Amino acid sequence: MSNKVEVRELEDVVVKFVGDSGDGMQLTGTLFSDVAAVSGNDLATFPDFPAEIRAPHNTIAGVSGFQMHMGKRKIYTSGDLCDVLVAMNPASLKANLKWAKPGATLVIDSATFDEKAIGKAGYTENPLEDGTLSGYHVIKAPVSELTKKSLADLGVDKKTAERTKNMFVLGIMFYLFGRALEKPLDFIKVKFRDKPKVMQANQTALKAGYNFADSTEAIKVTFRVDPAPMEKGLYRNITGNVATAWGLLAAAERSGRPLFLGSYPITPATEILMELSRHKSLGAKVFQAEDEIAGICSAIGASFGGSMGVTTTSGPGLSLKSEALGLAVITELPLVIVNVQRAGPSTGMPTKSEQSDLMQALFGRNGESPLMVMAASGPANCFYYAYMASKYAMEHMTPVILLTDGYLGFGSELFKIPDVNDLPSIKAPMADPDDPYYKPYRRDEKTLVRRWAVPGVAGLRHRVGGLEKTNIDGNVSTDPLNHQLMVNIREEKIARIADYIPLLDIKGDSEGELLVVGWGGTEGALASTVSRMQDEGHSISHAQFNFIKPLPKNTREVLSGFKKIVVCELNGGQFVNYLRMLYPEFSYHQYNKVQGLPFHVQELTETFTKLLEE
Repeated sequence: MSNKVEVRELEDVVVKFVGDSGDGMQLTGTLFSDVAAVSGNDLATFPDFPAEIRAPHNTIAGVSGFQMHMGKRKIYTSGDLCDVLVAMNPASLKANLKWAKPGATLVIDSATFDEKAIGKAGYTENPLEDGTLSGYHVIKAPVSELTKKSLADLGVDKKTAERTKNMFVLGIMFYLFGRALEKPLDFIKVKFRDKPKVMQANQTALKAGYNFADSTEAIKVTFRVDPAPMEKGLYRNITGNVATAWGLLAAAERSGRPLFLGSYPITPATEILMELSRHKSLGAKVFQAEDEIAGICSAIGASFGGSMGVTTTSGPGLSLKSEALGLAVITELPLVIVNVQRAGPSTGMPTKSEQSDLMQALFGRNGESPLMVMAASGPANCFYYAYMASKYAMEHMTPVILLTDGYLGFGSELFKIPDVNDLPSIKAPMADPDDPYYKPYRRDEKTLVRRWAVPGVAGLRHRVGGLEKTNIDGNVSTDPLNHQLMVNIREEKIARIADYIPLLDIKGDSEGELLVVGWGGTEGALASTVSRMQDEGHSISHAQFNFIKPLPKNTREVLSGFKKIVVCELNGGQFVNYLRMLYPEFSYHQYNKVQGLPFHVQELTETFTKLLEE
């Protein structure tokens, strides 16, 4: 280092990259996160991008961001307020300064702060000069101009030079955190191997940014975040959508049933479809349907034919699939429906996360139409819950809705890649063609599961469809007593799955003052908050539900151990009302947030502290 700077050691740090939607913030954040992972840090990330297509340049509506939280300890969330904010234009600074901690380091492309851009962002004065940033450590760098200057000898066009400014600022960030450039230079080499001039431009800009940081007097402090202690194994930084796709692939391999995905693209679930389409060599068959209804119906048809049928969607798409879901229920065929939830109703806010599809998953079908509902709680464990959803669907011959959300689907964390042979076995109840007593609705006495018969096999001729059938024989029936019987059997079959799911785990004491209850993707924020408050001596515990229908068998026992129960959800109170239906003997507090944003540890801490003090 040519400058004498202080090196500050940190337990963890939150970094956020923000800029115009064309500034490459997603790539910048991903590359910075990947290097952190290779360096041994635990991490969690969340990209935040606009729903508008081609929002006007330099407007707040067009701001795109990427936040990452890394540390030398276990990281549960992508963080609350950021320690370092990189802002590439006035609009991104305007939209995100409220998310920076007091005294945070701001890395700003000062070259973009011209009069026009400042006005479009909603400022009346230049925030770099009017004292707006007086409470922060500001590193002003004319990134756009310096990038073009560094590329002058390469003969690249103006557009290419403009596109590489994110690499310049990334070079500054690698200097700030004491990271070597070898890994990002290798990444650039691989990504642009077919475009040598673009590759050279990006590598040059990255080095120029690093050298600028090394020579500027504006940087007084750099940061060091040591590696986190981790179990030995092969890791990768993975998003929830990719983890979901891998979990489905693993289940197909383990079960011996070919995977068929019938889906229609929809934000934020499309990446599952895209990821599975890359793995045809593993036997995956992927059909991009013309609409949501065709997607689920094709998956039901594949299941009827003996494949592991899957369809993926988000809330509006699940609405369209609801009638066909009833068909899967009445035919008692295995089917996995992945719903990556987003803010609604209708098309709502497509790129913002929410937990508002729970009631739809539980009850959003005509008639008495029970099925299993599960929820993943972290980007990495989307793998395991996708795997287990497939296992339960096949072994219990039922549709299973797996709820994730945009925060999990787009977010990422470190994932230890397992050996497929170490995963639980999957034994689909295939019908035996040599069984002289085969009937389509003859059931296992313990589970009430019928056998899965593949059409076209001698001895297994049978009829399924949307009309009610008689028990055992499967003939079409409108007999009222038979309908009552079949309704009861289908409900009891789902209820009996409770014998095969894990008991509800409590983080903390099994008795105390306050139990914090969550479900699905809120686990990271709730676990972080409760853990900190436990360290401070508070009588507080945490229970996170991943199995929604049926609920774990010890749910009542867990709830009964606490004086107060608070249910925290990113919706208006859907899970707490479900608990009130099933366990009305308890009194529930609730904390709800419906802003398209995740919980913050600070707001949860204040809420729980107030409940404990009342």
